[in-house]
Amino acid sequence: MELTSVLKFLENRSILVTGATGFLAKIFVEKILRVQPNVKKLYLLLRAQDNNAALQRFNNEAVAKDLFKLLRGKHGANLNSFISERTTIIPGDITFENLGVKDTNLLEEMWREVDVVVNLAATTNFDERYDVSLGLNTFGAINVLNFAKKCSKLKVLLQVSTAYVSGEKRGLILETPYNLGETLNGTSGLDIYTEKKVMEETLKQLRLEGSSQESITSAMKELGLQRARKYGWPNPYVFTKALAEMILGDLKEDVPLVIFRPTIVTSTLQDPFPGWVEGIRTIDSLAVGYAKGKLTCFLGDPETIVDVIPADMVVNAMIVTMMAHADQRGSQIIYHVGTSVSNPVKFTCPQDYAFRYFKEHPWIDKQGKPVIVGKVNVLSSMDSFHRYMALRYKLPLKGLEILNTILCQFFQDKYSQLESKIKFVMRLIDLYEPYLFFKGVYDDMNTEKLRRAAKESGIETDVFNFNPKSINWEDYFMNTHIPGVVKYVFK
Repeated sequence: MELTSVLKFLENRSILVTGATGFLAKIFVEKILRVQPNVKKLYLLLRAQDNNAALQRFNNEAVAKDLFKLLRGKHGANLNSFISERTTIIPGDITFENLGVKDTNLLEEMWREVDVVVNLAATTNFDERYDVSLGLNTFGAINVLNFAKKCSKLKVLLQVSTAYVSGEKRGLILETPYNLGETLNGTSGLDIYTEKKVMEETLKQLRLEGSSQESITSAMKELGLQRARKYGWPNPYVFTKALAEMILGDLKEDVPLVIFRPTIVTSTLQDPFPGWVEGIRTIDSLAVGYAKGKLTCFLGDPETIVDVIPADMVVNAMIVTMMAHADQRGSQIIYHVGTSVSNPVKFTCPQDYAFRYFKEHPWIDKQGKPVIVGKVNVLSSMDSFHRYMALRYKLPLKGLEILNTILCQFFQDKYSQLESKIKFVMRLIDLYEPYLFFKGVYDDMNTEKLRRAAKESGIETDVFNFNPKSINWEDYFMNTHIPGVVKYVFK
């Protein structure tokens, strides 16, 4: 694989980015604006009512963030004009034809000018409504593909998926595609358009029955879980992302298609600066729950590998793949971007780092007092978890139920609150269990080949570093990631 300059490739390019206010999308946009100011145009699609609302949302949720502080420092008062000259902020929605763009002149301009399409629009909620997941993750991806086919200068379509389309596979998981109708458990009959029909008919029936919005939401979440598990996937998020991969591979025709599968994306390692992160991720909410003294145990196999990858490495790999696979008509390649093979982290390591960090830098509670943390109880099996829940929560709940009955529902509010908390925890465990005891590792041979080719070609590996072997995990967690989470997520 012979590669040329990435910066040269980006020069004078027009790139369409969907989901432009998402975590990775903002890092992607900032990176390109910073390292290649001569990019021709970034068309940034996001959900908003109109142009003004879209611009306001992008400014508030992207430009105003610390993420853009290097660009702010470089351009000062001219930052907004610098960005506006190189971006077009577009109100739209990938669940609609032509991505919901109503301006016909703008549509024709994009079809004429766009070189690269990057689809980052998605819902990553494990417990999302099925109609939302299917509409955005699967059929939204089809709409993006159809849009890309109309772009006369198209060089590559980059579909950002997730490594966890593998479900609960064990062992070495390869960078191979899923074929149309393929399932993880061998169940036959999987058809994308049948899934849409099942979803629509269920939704229609619920509305005919006069179900409340809350009941409809609950039923659609349950439907997503049922349909995913019927075919071997643990939740509707990874199921609908897998369906998207299947249908794009089947319908791509001569479009050069890159399927990008990152693992758990964490804070930036170094670019634009260390530790920037946004949004609550499970691994981070556990760490801060522990820091606040609210978490007394962890659930998971100590031997499990936690596959995490810094966000800037993901974005760097995305940009290099765009250049590497431009103009390869009709091709399809899949990249795993993670660390479980190249630089694995055991499940117990983040726990140890959190203990050490918050022992040295204790959380200050609302009363201004430091929270003293200790070693947590690690429950290494579901049986031990169920025993723990039974003794610590379900038994007291049963006692409270009896007392409540004797005292004519005097403790009804307290009983309902405790019951609700237990149900919430059990639902979370049901959703996340596959990842707490995950026995797979993600082969990244394609990504490794790309890394080697980049190094051998002498391209800007210092600017676009995505080598996970360069990460010192102790230094990263202790000095970059945990401080970043505390600063940006749990202020």
